[in-house]
Amino acid sequence: MSATPGEPAASRPDLERASTPVANVNRPHVIRIISIWGVLSVVLAPIVYFVWGPHMPPGNMSNVARGQQFDNQVLATVATPVVLFIWTYLGYSITCFRSRGSSDDGPPIKGHRGFQASWLLGTTAIVMALFVFGTYQLITPAGAGTGSGANPIWVPPGYSATAKTNKILQVQVIGQQWRWTFRYPAYSGVETTQLEIPVGVEIQFNVTSLDVIHEFWAQQLAVKADANPGVNNIAFARANRTGSVDVKCAELCGTLHGAMVTTGAVVTQADFTSWITTQVKVHAADIPLLPPYAVTYLPTPDGGYYDPGQDPVPDTSAPTGSPSSGEPTGDTGSPASAAPSPSASS
Repeated sequence: MSATPGEPAASRPDLERASTPVANVNRPHVIRIISIWGVLSVVLAPIVYFVWGPHMPPGNMSNVARGQQFDNQVLATVATPVVLFIWTYLGYSITCFRSRGSSDDGPPIKGHRGFQASWLLGTTAIVMALFVFGTYQLITPAGAGTGSGANPIWVPPGYSATAKTNKILQVQVIGQQWRWTFRYPAYSGVETTQLEIPVGVEIQFNVTSLDVIHEFWAQQLAVKADANPGVNNIAFARANRTGSVDVKCAELCGTLHGAMVTTGAVVTQADFTSWITTQVKVHAADIPLLPPYAVTYLPTPDGGYYDPGQDPVPDTSAPTGSPSSGEPTGDTGSPASAAPSPSASS
């Protein structure tokens, strides 16, 4: 529409509307949401870290358990503002933007580059920071109680791949359907069904299996390592205080998987010395019947018992004799027939 002669251009309606600044109707909502979220985050994040954090699993019975508890504290504290922002935005939207009887559609929503960029950069920074934090926390406590295979990358002081120069107390954890047994190579290779370790001493758990895949989980120590046949899976931990330890299998391993539990103990150095000395004396007659100590044992089809000969696997075929031939049908004299159950020495 052209202006009439003599009429000022600024008085035209379209130019007046264009020159009038449009108020941002979303700004008050944004300020309210950020204010509510900020107050909740400042109040709740310290509560999560300082009040709830010390009670988070797995506790602080060992150095790796304390490390994992600290990890959970940090992760929960970092996640608190993120979760609160989502809940705050959801609650505010339900309260303020809900339909109030009108059937008309709401105003169209357009993207906001500033908000989208801030969200992308903020979440990326959080993820990268947690990546660095998690890597550091994995390296510092020598694998953080997880099974690190036969050649762990991160090891505590005193560790050596050579048994003669290894200064760490070793406990071999042997899984079999459906029980745990424990061998102490530094003490004549004695084997028991009771796990006992001294407080304040670095322990190297050599975890393996005689039959199927199990998973050794010493709950309060925060040690969790797969027990695979023919594999030595090493995990480290150092107990900080005495107490009981719940030992479970965390890998479905058959019918009685749920019953594959036992209770271990962290004791004083004097009590451990007394206990292990007693175990060696009590089982002195059984120790020679066990196979020589090794980091792995060949799995056999005779219910998970040791193969004393190690190589070859004992012959489990039927005896050559038969009642009809008049030949004896008793023991064939294979090494497996002389092998006691691993529980025989416990």
